[in-house]
This record gives sequence, structure tokens and C-alpha cells, in this order.
Amino acid sequence: MSLSFDPGYDLMPFQELVDRAPDSTVYPFDSFRTEWGPIFHRGRLDGTARMLCIGQDPAQHEAIARRILIGTAGHRVQGFLSKLGLTRSYVLLNTFLYSVYGQTGGNQHINDPAITVYRNQWLAAIMGTGMIEAVVAFGTLADAAWQKFIADPSGTSFAQVAYQHVPHPTSAEGHGGTPEQVAAATKVLLEKWNSAIQALRPAIKHPDASQPFVPYGINFAPADLITIPRFDLPAGMPAWMCGDDGWATRTGVSAGDKRKTITIEVPPGVIP
Repeated sequence: MSLSFDPGYDLMPFQELVDRAPDSTVYPFDSFRTEWGPIFHRGRLDGTARMLCIGQDPAQHEAIARRILIGTAGHRVQGFLSKLGLTRSYVLLNTFLYSVYGQTGGNQHINDPAITVYRNQWLAAIMGTGMIEAVVAFGTLADAAWQKFIADPSGTSFAQVAYQHVPHPTSAEGHGGTPEQVAAATKVLLEKWNSAIQALRPAIKHPDASQPFVPYGINFAPADLITIPRFDLPAGMPAWMCGDDGWATRTGVSAGDKRKTITIEVPPGVIP
């Protein structure tokens, strides 16, 4: 029977990996929001995942739900997976365990040996099931994480797995600019996503659903933003946390205030 919630880290080697997650001695406070704790993954760790997605770092929604890629970026990734016919058989891992603090924190620490070694152990455990048929990296740092893994002795045997590097789901907005510039960047992003999906679909031999590929248009349509499944979240999480309602925001006047404060608001319509 498939559980309607994520059972967590009850299997080896993930249980042991979680127990020895690196702390602020490896992820320094001046570059990472280590105070919110490590956030490890989302998806299947039981050997049924067919697709590995690599993200970059968790944000405020993830800090509350304790699973990665559940905010705006997560809903876009869920749509990407859906276009590959994957509704359950996937696992998502981030480049960094902690939210990056500051504009350059990730770039400064992408080559840190201790961060790389621990991340490679997660990648090796996931790939070692022998069930992963394709890998996608969302963003430059995620691509660097994969390249470091397949250059390491623990990952060289997986270098031939179908792989695509695509722009991060929110990179168009993240780079700033006028609305016209954001729209143009989004169009380019979706063109690259369309190409990546077409390249990956033949590699997915065991999709959860067989369906024709419906390409993205020039912007994200409502149908492209898929609700996070309840079975990806820990038991007891409310259903509204699966939605893309902006229910968690960093609040405060100063950067320090925003770092230590996340405001959660139940979306409209939940309370009668």
C-alpha cells in the first residue's frame, strides 16, 4: 500500500546520513541560514524513484515543511515532472542542505570539500538503487553538483545516465529587470525546458502515466503549476501547505530580522 505521507528517513543509508548531517562548522553562518536546520530531500527514498532532480537550496516554505522544492520553484518542477509522465516516481535533492544567505554564498562554497563529500554520499545512495533512469539539474550550482559527483569515484559509473541541465525554475524573476525582460527570460527558460523534456522522455522507460507531451508556451500556464502531493510531505502537514499560495514569507525591516523571522499565514478560504 502506498502511504499518503512521506515516512521520512527510516531506511539505510539515509537514516545514518541524516544523523550526521553537517552543521555550521561546514556550512558557515555568514553564507547559510544554518539556524533553520538541514532540509534533505523530497520524494521517494525506497528505491522506486526513476528520476533524480537536483535543486540548489531551500527557502522559507521548505524550512517549515521540512521538504525541498515546495514553493513556487517546486510547483514549476512538479509540472516539469508531470510532462515526463512522473507523478510519484521521483526524488529531489538540493545542492546545499541549508538556505543560502547573501548573493554569493552558494558560489563561494560550491567547491568546499566537506559539503561535496556529504552531498556525493546522498547522490551515491540514490543512484545506487539502480532504478534512476534520468537526472536533471535546475540551475548552475545544481549542474556543478552533478559534475562533481560523476568526477568522483563514487559517481563515475553514472556518467552515462541521461542528463540535462536547465535553468532554475525562478531564474527569470531572480535576475530582475523590467516586466518585459522577465517575460523574455521566462520564454527562453521554457524553450530550454521543452528541449530538455524531449531529450529525457525516451530515457524514462517506466513513467507513472503515459501521456503525450504538451510543450510549455511563452509563460507558465496554470496547468503547468502542479500541486505538491500530500505523499511528499511528513504526516500531519495541512493540505494548504501543498498549494502555491505564498503562505510563508520572510518578514522584518532589516536583513537580520528577515533572516530570523518567517511569517506563516493560512490562505483565504481554508477557515470557514
